[in-house]
Formats: sequence, structure tokens, C-alpha cells
Amino acid sequence: MTIVITLRNPLDKEKLLPVYIEPNDTQLSQDWIAALKIELQKNSPLEKNYCWHGWPSGGRNLEYLCKELSRHTQTVYHYNDLGIWQSAGLANIKINTVYTPQTVMLPLTDNPSSGGPNHEVMNEVHNYFEHLQGTVENLSSYYKLAPPNVKYAIRQINNLCHEIETLCLSLRKQKFKPEWIRPSQITTFLNATRYNLTDEHRQGFMSNGHDRKFAHVYMHWTQIGKTLLEVFRDEGAPHLNQATCDAITHLQYFSGEFDIEWGRDVCYGKHDWHTQEQDAFYAWLRREGYDPFDPSLSLGYLEIGVVDLQRSFGTTNEMDIWAQMGEYLDIYSLEIDNVKVIYDYSWADEDHEQRQIQFLMPGYNSYV
Repeated sequence: MTIVITLRNPLDKEKLLPVYIEPNDTQLSQDWIAALKIELQKNSPLEKNYCWHGWPSGGRNLEYLCKELSRHTQTVYHYNDLGIWQSAGLANIKINTVYTPQTVMLPLTDNPSSGGPNHEVMNEVHNYFEHLQGTVENLSSYYKLAPPNVKYAIRQINNLCHEIETLCLSLRKQKFKPEWIRPSQITTFLNATRYNLTDEHRQGFMSNGHDRKFAHVYMHWTQIGKTLLEVFRDEGAPHLNQATCDAITHLQYFSGEFDIEWGRDVCYGKHDWHTQEQDAFYAWLRREGYDPFDPSLSLGYLEIGVVDLQRSFGTTNEMDIWAQMGEYLDIYSLEIDNVKVIYDYSWADEDHEQRQIQFLMPGYNSYV
């Protein structure tokens, strides 16, 4: 059963590019296909402003993303000034930052180790989001009390934080090692249904680990919170305290959502730098009392399929495919098993934000 993603040139909407996914022959892939088909049958809206990560060219550049992040944090800041959260006994929220490319990205010099995301700033943003949102199982009182436009702003703070970080990394690679940029595609739906991962599903972590392969398809991480690897990387292999442990989440769910890795293969044993990092990560886990081979820790990525490159692009060369895809960074339609949905809208549309809030209203109203 082939899944067809039709991409569209957002500047010339007559130009379309079909991309073909062949699912793996596993129980997880079969369950993912069923979940994806349900989302298509429901005509669930795609979250198009959180789809293309790490593509160093295009309209969603660093200037645009910083402007959007500043706008959404200002929405939260001004709502806080109304005093509604404080009247409910909640702590005062005081972040009034204007984000710029210079604040979210470290200076890019002639040193290959320069540049990249400013983790101090981006960790502050992510912690700000977690404080306002809470977790999927335990949404914060800030989120529950907020009106729809503020709920939406809180959601975008998280989305933009991750998108900025991946773009900063690709901008560094573009300057020093353009063959190692890390573009990816994150295909998510608003209000997607989630299902519990089974022990059989989790065996995928054991067979794949943290390997990422070009044009392979992976289950989307469909919950809030930091992974153990993110804590290891971002905070320098710290000794874990209770507060940090509370912020760590091990994947519990899957959905019809999916990610496609468009960067070159990064696999254990193939690249010394990756192998050394994984060995150090496993040593840190043991030091902190974790078993690196415990599937319940969700260490890694769950592979569910692979793109048929020859059928889609007529080539398997990464840089040639990046050049083709760079003109088609908009999902026009998704099709599986004779079920096809067209998404004839874009994050650049003037009414895009209001339409998304309207799509999310049933979920927003359930917290009132």
C-alpha cells in the first residue's frame, strides 16, 4: 500500500510534485496506516506552519520565525497584564523579549564550530512554554484559563522554538558543510487522535535506536516534554534532579502523524562523531540509573516506512533531491488506499491563523 504526498510550489500553485512512501512490513506501520487513514477520512487539517524544518532557503527564514515568536510571546505577555491568571492565584508571567536572529543564533564566524542555536535563549523559551502548557495528561491552569488566541500563541511558542533550533543548525551546515544540512518534514494534524504504544511497537526502538536515514519515515513524537537525549545534549550531561526528571517524557503514544528525514544518514558505527556521542549518552544514562536498552524509555526513533526516491525524483542523490524539493515546500494533498484529501491553503495566507484557531476550537472549548 503506497502513500502519496503531493507537494506544491507555493509561488506557482500549478506546479505539483508527487512523493511516494512505501510503509514497512511491521505491526507499528500497519497501525500507523490505519491511524493516518482515519485522519484523512475526518479531513483533519494539516498544521502547515510546522512542517518544514532545517531548510535554509524559503519564506520561513530566521527573520520571519523570530518575528513570529516575538509576536506570540507578546500575546501571552499582554494577556498576563490583564491580571486574570493572578486573580486565580497563579504566579505572574513576565517575559517581554523581542527575539532576533542575533539573539536566537550564536555568531557565525569562520570557525566551523561557531553558530548554531543559542541554547541558553532557546531553553528559556521552551521552559516558558512548558510552564504555560503543562503536559498532555496535566494541562496547566494557565492554559485552561486562556482564551483561544492565547492558547494558540502558547502552542506556537513551542512550534517556533523547535523550528528555529533546526534552522540555526542548518544555516551553520550550509556555510561549512552544505552536504550535511539536516532538512526534515514534520507532517502533523490539528487535534490528531493518539493511541497507546504497545510493547511490540516499542521493539522498534531496539532495532533502530537513534539512527536516522535519508528519505526514511519515522513516527512523529506526539507529546510534550524533553527526551533524555535532549537533556543530555542541551544541558551538558547533567546530574539529574527531580525538576529535570519531571520534565523528561518517554513516548507513550502514536498517531497518524509522521516525519520524513531529508538529511543524510546518521547511523551508529557509520560516523565516528555520532558513535562517540551515543556511547557517551549511554554511559551518562547508566550513571543516572537508566538502562539504555529498556524499550519503555523510548530511546530513539520508530521507523515506519521509506520514500521511493527513483519513482518520486528520478534520482537518489541527496543534493539533487534537495534542489527539487526546495521549490515545493507545501503539502497539497495526501492519499492512501483511495482516500485523498486536498489541503488548498498555506501558512502564508492572510486568514491562516484564524482558520487554525477555528479548527482548534473544539479542543479549546473542552478545557473551559
